[in-house]
Amino acid sequence: MALPQLIPSPSSSSLPHKPTFNPNPIPSPLNPNPNFLSPHLRRRRQRPGSLRCSASSFSERHPTNQPKSDDVVELPIFPLPLVLFPGAILPLQIFEFRYRIMMHSLLQTDLRFGVIYNDAVSGTADVGCVGEVVKHERLVDDRFFLICKGQERFRVTDLVRTKPYLVAEVQWLEDRPSNDGEEDLEALASEVESYMKDVIRLSNRLGGKPEKDVQDLRRNLFPTLFSFFVGSTFEGAPREQQALLELEDTAARLKREKETLRNTLNYLTAASAVKDVFPSV
Repeated sequence: MALPQLIPSPSSSSLPHKPTFNPNPIPSPLNPNPNFLSPHLRRRRQRPGSLRCSASSFSERHPTNQPKSDDVVELPIFPLPLVLFPGAILPLQIFEFRYRIMMHSLLQTDLRFGVIYNDAVSGTADVGCVGEVVKHERLVDDRFFLICKGQERFRVTDLVRTKPYLVAEVQWLEDRPSNDGEEDLEALASEVESYMKDVIRLSNRLGGKPEKDVQDLRRNLFPTLFSFFVGSTFEGAPREQQALLELEDTAARLKREKETLRNTLNYLTAASAVKDVFPSV
């Protein structure tokens, strides 16, 4: 499920973002220049591979036995022009030779790799999400179709190698307790869900779809997982999604999502009023 065009708050349009891999703009998210890596991580020159993918959707199931945040492991890395959230489902088609090599290796191990956001303006982020292959199909030409599920988040700490594909050392990220120990996460999540339902209802109305009650969006998800689900619906706003992914405070993430949804709802309400007065517009 994707929400309509979002209206982030000007005061929180972006978190301070420090790309680890590429502090400079690149010609294309899927075909970067040789200076893809920042000097303190660059060991060899490389180009990230090409993948085709569709937008993610959220899965109701999510593992509870996540690694400890102080663990450091090596992980194959996929720079992509999208943001994967824990619990979200991501279809991929892999056709480039180096990543077909990687897939053959993954099929012999744990089927896990790192998805990390990359675009031509902000470069490549240093925080991403593990994608675990839950289904795969190998075609006769050795291409692969994959269905991946978002798992735990990570931060890149060092680059291990760049050929034939990127491998990095990563450290796991977990949400920390809120600075405000009295924060009612359940109430905050309920507010966010209410705004989401209103946004969906008005969006359907403006799109000429029949108005009906919006289903239960939380589906018994705990506030942290629900905040990831909400972020996964913000398709079309990948930088905002990346900012949400990087937050390590569930309350802060929900508050930011609430503000974005409230701004979007105000916009849709105004658009709906104009449509009522001028039906032909």
